[in-house]
Amino acid sequence: MRYEELESILLSYKDASLCFPFDDVTPVFKVVNKMFALVGVSSESVSINLKCDPNDAVILRSQFKAIRPGYHMNKDHWNTVTLDGSIDDNLVKKLIDDSYVLVVGSMSLREQKRLGLE
Repeated sequence: MRYEELESILLSYKDASLCFPFDDVTPVFKVVNKMFALVGVSSESVSINLKCDPNDAVILRSQFKAIRPGYHMNKDHWNTVTLDGSIDDNLVKKLIDDSYVLVVGSMSLREQKRLGLE
């Protein structure tokens, strides 16, 4: 998956926004000012940090070489997924969806209801 496609998917979520809080080359995707994805883009690859249920994170890391503990993130709750073609795009989309839902789930019930996830 190329960055352009990834960005389009990430921005398709309700109230998703793109910002660059760390530097000019590290895109961060937020929902209501809470990060649900951080993308690393290099000349060799694209990777994405996504929030994940801690139990699922361990299982995914054991199943896929391209999924490892979150780089510069809480290792229990975040995974870094390298988009090298070894993981099906549908699974990547599911992991993005899971991250979004987990982040929204930590918000107030009022915000969750507004976003349609109460």
